[in-house]
Amino acid sequence: MLGQRINELRIAHGWNQVQLAEKLNITKQTVSNWENDNIQPSIEMLIRIAKLFHVSTDYLLGLDGVTRINADGLPMEFIAHISQIIDDYKNK
Repeated sequence: MLGQRINELRIAHGWNQVQLAEKLNITKQTVSNWENDNIQPSIEMLIRIAKLFHVSTDYLLGLDGVTRINADGLPMEFIAHISQIIDDYKNK
């Protein structure tokens, strides 16, 4: 599940494995191994991945199927606008 989630999030962000590796300061081979479920990231790296993709570690591990967007610090009118955009996409 973890490898699949990392792969899906990476692709959704439009990044290849090299780009994700650069953002996390690791090798492309490490990303490939995660995505193929050959190895698992450390707890510290799991937290870094979650922060990079703005998801929970529970989501990455498959314990929670809900994605979240961290809107902390944004004005309420921005949050309302983002919520409307999300609703528009869901209704398409």
